[in-house]
Amino acid sequence: MMKIEGCTAIVTGGNRGIGLGFVEELLTQGAARVYVGSRVLADAQEVVAKDPARVVAVELDVTKPDQIAAAAAACKDVNLVVNNAGLCTMERLYDTGDRDAARREMEVNFFGPLEMSRAFAPVISGNGGGTIINVLSAGGIVAVPDMGGYSPSKFASRAAGNCLRAELAPLGVHVTALIVGSVETRMAAHVKNVAQSQPVDIARAGLWAASRGIDEHDTDPHAIQVRAHQARDPKGLEKAMAKRVSTPRKG
Repeated sequence: MMKIEGCTAIVTGGNRGIGLGFVEELLTQGAARVYVGSRVLADAQEVVAKDPARVVAVELDVTKPDQIAAAAAACKDVNLVVNNAGLCTMERLYDTGDRDAARREMEVNFFGPLEMSRAFAPVISGNGGGTIINVLSAGGIVAVPDMGGYSPSKFASRAAGNCLRAELAPLGVHVTALIVGSVETRMAAHVKNVAQSQPVDIARAGLWAASRGIDEHDTDPHAIQVRAHQARDPKGLEKAMAKRVSTPRKG
């Protein structure tokens, strides 16, 4: 079981949104140190100011393997990794003006967590074991056509997490997947007519799941509703999602 109090964590994309929620909740629950991964160090300084004794900014773009390797070398006391950094371009797969968007989403949302897991699993294991938390999405259990590249990348990351859970178990490293619904963040600003949870609520649910060794956890009411709809009427949900792309974006 992962003990949050006294742990040392690194949070990718920890300077805002759900990542910032994790940093705040980790501090509240007594983490010894929290590394805030940010593509631009200056963007993390406001977070560091919350608790300079326990919060350390780390330059970390999860699409750059050299920065991931450098972070793993510098943060040798980590026993909890929160793979939170994400990208959602809101581009479709076919009807798109940016054919490279899906590739960029895969780099951030799939390869980023994969490379972080590869780099930090030996660190976690060397510190007596711990947990990797992958912040996923309801779009990773239900295909959302209007989020063409994002949804497949989260499906892929969920599958990779299942594989890594089996691979890393002998090292004493557990993988917890979080299925996240609508949250009040910049990334979800486009979401309408859905009650949005707060980032810190997602973090609290995620740390609760990690502390109990749970494999996959629905973190909020919207994620739970999506899961229930999928179980009750999968074809109906698929049709509902298809309506999101009923109007072409281009003439």
